[in-house]
Amino acid sequence: MAAGESSYLGGFYFRFLPQRTFSSLSTREITSRLRQWSMLGRIQAQAFSFDQTFQPYQKDDFVMAFFKDPNVIPNLQLLSDSSGQWTTLGTEVKKIEAINVPCTQLSMSFFQRLYSENIVRESGHIVKCLDSFCDPFLISDELRKVLLMEDSEKYEVFSLLEREEFLFRLFKHLCLGGSLCQYEDMIKPYLETAKLIYKDLVRTLLACATLQLRSMSRRSPTSSWTPSSVT
Repeated sequence: MAAGESSYLGGFYFRFLPQRTFSSLSTREITSRLRQWSMLGRIQAQAFSFDQTFQPYQKDDFVMAFFKDPNVIPNLQLLSDSSGQWTTLGTEVKKIEAINVPCTQLSMSFFQRLYSENIVRESGHIVKCLDSFCDPFLISDELRKVLLMEDSEKYEVFSLLEREEFLFRLFKHLCLGGSLCQYEDMIKPYLETAKLIYKDLVRTLLACATLQLRSMSRRSPTSSWTPSSVT
C-alpha cells in the first residue's frame, strides 16, 4: 500500500487530487454567470481517486469508506450554513445515506422539449408568466414552473425518473441559483453552463475510477463512456 493511503470498508482506498482543476468553473464567462446567479464562491468541485472495482450494490460501503478515509476528512470542503464559508469535513462521519443518481443522459437534446412545449420560444427567450411563489422562490416564467411547481400543467414534461438525472439536477441548480439570483431571459446561458460543467465532471469520473465494463453505477458513467459524447 502506498504512503498516505488507507483501507476501509470494501477495500476502497481514496487519494485527494488537488492538482485536478475544473476549467468549467473558472473561465471568465462562467464566473461572470455564476456571479449573476449568486453562485460564485458557493459552488465547488474536488477530485478524489480510488483504485478498486466498484459495483452498484456496494454504494453504501463505498460512501461510508469515503467519509471515513483520512485522506478525505482533512481535504473535503463543505459550505457552512452558519458562516457561509468553506470549511473542511474535519471529522469522521457516523451515518450516511447514499442515493442513486442516474447519469445516463449524453446529449443536450434532452432539453429540446422546452422548445416544443412552449416553455422556451424558438428565439431562445424563456416564456414569462404571472408571478407566483414556491417558497422561497419567486416564479415569473414557465421554466421555473416546470422546475418547481408539481401542480403545473407542464410539470410532466420531464418524468420523475428524468428529474433524477444528474444532468437535470445540475441544470435545475443553475436555473434556480442563489438567494440573490438575477435570472436570465434567455435559455442559452443555462444550457451552455450545464453542458460545460457536466462534461468536466464526467471526464474526471472516467479518469479517476476503474469501473467494470458495462457496470452501471448510477453515480458514475461506465467505462465505455467518452466525454466528447456529451453534445
